[in-house]
Amino acid sequence: MSAATVSALAKDLSKAAVDSVTPDAERCMDILSSIDEVKADINVAMLEKTQIGKLLTKSVKSFKRAKRTADDGTKAQWDEAISSAEKLLAALRAAATEENKKAAQGKKAESQKPGLPKSAGAYKIRLETQKKEIYKNPPALPPASIKIDSKTHPLPKRDKATAELSFLGGEAIKAMLKDFKPNRTPEEVLRAGSFGGTYYRPIASAVTNVTYKSADVLKDSVHPDWIKGLTAKQLTSATYRTEINKYGVKCGGSLGMWESSGWISDSDPYGWFQWYCRFYQGRRCSDDARQISRWLKSAGPKGRFRSQLCNKILAAKTKHDDVNISPVIRQTLLHWGLEISPQVLEKHRKRVGG
Repeated sequence: MSAATVSALAKDLSKAAVDSVTPDAERCMDILSSIDEVKADINVAMLEKTQIGKLLTKSVKSFKRAKRTADDGTKAQWDEAISSAEKLLAALRAAATEENKKAAQGKKAESQKPGLPKSAGAYKIRLETQKKEIYKNPPALPPASIKIDSKTHPLPKRDKATAELSFLGGEAIKAMLKDFKPNRTPEEVLRAGSFGGTYYRPIASAVTNVTYKSADVLKDSVHPDWIKGLTAKQLTSATYRTEINKYGVKCGGSLGMWESSGWISDSDPYGWFQWYCRFYQGRRCSDDARQISRWLKSAGPKGRFRSQLCNKILAAKTKHDDVNISPVIRQTLLHWGLEISPQVLEKHRKRVGG
């Protein structure tokens, strides 16, 4: 049975029972009988589209009004119509409740499987089960499964004067790499003091539905020399410590905020910095363009954080490394692999004509 059939019956019911000033009991019963014959095929989607449930509720009220003014010969007919409409309502409500229950159970079952979520509803259940912050509700689904290139690229070259890093990549990101110039390596970011010491803590990922251990993720993400001598408080702490950070301030959002915003991919469930660690070491993947684009919008030549900090430094007529100027933005940019150098500030000055 099609939704068109239910829609036609809904229109007939509206015309005969709801809109009519003097409804006809026999005609109304014929329509109710037709609805009764197909009620087993009416699903939630049809109920929402046709509003037949609401029409039945209004019809009951209409039948009761008609009964009050009816002669004794038709009162029994209206009693039958009222009873039929109420039974139909009860049956449709029960069916809708059961359908919604099964759908919820299906979402819950799907949400418990490893791999990318198949729907925003299942993703939300994951986030709620893991007691994550849901910054965007309904949550934005993560990117499609990321493909890792088989070819590995060499380490980036570094400009001795500016400390900027230059990377190689395929045609898809070649143009973007002209402006993708972080001036801090992943090792320098970690050793400077970042993420409150929590970045590589154990996590349960809502994106992949997998729980990750710090030792495994560090082994797969960073070069051992990068973290030699660093403590658990600097790398894998469950508690965010502002004193760990280079600028002694807290910045950044929660993992739940990143996940519910659709920023986290299945290839790098810890986020952008994990992607940067792997990109730096030569890995290339189908997520590179998106991740580089995020960097450009935040820390690139026209990036919002970079521009905000440079503008404040210029306005204060102070040095590039004056830590009293926006330490939170400085810490944020460090997490993106950038610190304001004399060269970075001068480039911005020329760009804005300061």
